Parts: sequence; C-alpha cells; structure tokens
Amino acid sequence: MIVIENEWLKVEISHHGAEVRKVTHKKNGLDYMWTGDPAYWGRVSPVLFPIVGRLQEDRYHLDSNTYEMSQHGFLRDVDFKVEEKTNTDVSFRFESEGRYLHVYPYEFKAKISYSLNEDLLAVRWDIENETNEDMYFSIGAHPAFRVPLLKNETMKDYSLDIIPAANKDVVEFEIWNSLVREKGIVNDLSTISLTDSLFVNDALIYSNIDQVTLTSNKSNHGVEVRFEGFPFVGIWSKYTDGKIAPFVCIEPWYGIADTYNTTGNLKEKLGINKLQPSETFQAEYTMKFI
Repeated sequence: MIVIENEWLKVEISHHGAEVRKVTHKKNGLDYMWTGDPAYWGRVSPVLFPIVGRLQEDRYHLDSNTYEMSQHGFLRDVDFKVEEKTNTDVSFRFESEGRYLHVYPYEFKAKISYSLNEDLLAVRWDIENETNEDMYFSIGAHPAFRVPLLKNETMKDYSLDIIPAANKDVVEFEIWNSLVREKGIVNDLSTISLTDSLFVNDALIYSNIDQVTLTSNKSNHGVEVRFEGFPFVGIWSKYTDGKIAPFVCIEPWYGIADTYNTTGNLKEKLGINKLQPSETFQAEYTMKFI
C-alpha cells in the first residue's frame, strides 16, 4: 500500500488497480471512503478502462473482429508500478505489452496520478496510444464514499447537490436490461435526498454535469467531486432487500454503457474516445473532503 499525506489528509492507494482504498481526514478523524466490504461491494475506487459500464452481450465488434469484455474492462484488475512519489504526490504506470490483445487490440500506457492540496485530492489520467492506428476507448472513475460518516447519522440525513455545466443541456439516462437509454433533457436539477428506493433501478446517469456534492444535513460533512469537461456522470449504490448499501459512488466518466439499440461496433459506441497514434489523452477530477 502506498501512502501520501499532508497536514489535512492521509490517502492509502493500492498497487492493484492504482486504487484509492482509504482517505482519512486528520483534522476531523473521519474515514471517507467505503470499506470495500464484499458483502455489499468489494471495491472502493476502481478505474474503468477501456470500457465504462456493460457491453451488449459482453462483446464488441471492431474491424470485422469480435472481442469479449466484461463490465468496466480490465484496468481495475492489473498491478501498477510506482513511477514517481513524494510525500503528497504519487503516479502509477501500467504498460499493456501485448498482454491484452486478445480482448483489446491496442497497445497503450496508462498513468494514474494522485496529488494532495489541503483537503483536496486530485486524480489525473494519462492514456498514451502506442499502436500505429487510432485507438478507441472509454475511461471512468468509480469512487465509493461511506454513508453515513457519523454514528448518530442515517442515510436519510444525506443529500446530493448536482451542478450542471454552463450553457449545455443536461440529459438523463436510465439503465434498461444492463444497458442505457436516453430519458430526455432535465430542466430542473434540484437537491436529491438519499432514500432506500433511490437506486432501485440502478444508477442515476446524466450528461454535462460539472460537480456532485454529497453532504450530511446534520454535520455538513461529505465530499465534493468536481469534473468539468467530463461528458457523463453516474451516481450509484447497491440496492438489495429494499434498501441501499452504506455507500454512494460518484462516477465521472469519459464513456458510458452500450445503448439498448447499439450496433456493437466500438467505433460507433456512444461516448467513445478516439486517440491517434502516439497521442496522449489527459483528464483530471478532484475530490474535496469536507
């Protein structure tokens, strides 16, 4: 486990998936990340690549070939190497080196970097195309935050505030048979209270959102996730036995699950990104722990 810290936060990150496993606030003593209890969901903050969500029949077509890939891709399950580290910053590197050509016919380098600034953790992705042709991919974050944070609180004390991007239509999507379909433009994004039924139909998914804040109405503790420029965000918790699990995921995405009427062609997939040979894709989002 790799540790970075400053006077505000201590962050523990696993080599496996370059995944944040724990964030402790030194000034208030709170642990903000989900514990990864497999009774609900065994992950904490996986990176989704080279797809986000599920493919129709867990397969896609590309240049007359068909490939199989499970939900969210494979990068969350590989071991990264530490490239650089200071007390407050660390970067992890993974190189494909031919190991995944049977499911994804491109060579690439993935760099995931974490940087602390007071009570804010910045996460940056650098994806380099090492193939001599255009590379098609999606990438997304999936951090899960513990709810409630305090023993005297309940899930119902928490709410979500969503800030849309300026001068853009916010479109809502819904999960339908594990795939997505568009519901339409959202004209009023009011505060969303956490209830047992909020995720009965799986994730809430929107386009053109800049920020989602999850906070307690009692203590005002919570997390602010900012991701300007990301085309999609998913908000999710596992729903079982009539209630939601004790965590909420706020997931900035450069990509989305297959639509229900998909052609299956990766190049035509909604939200897909194209990277030219030797080009590097970069994106960053931040998590502020309140």
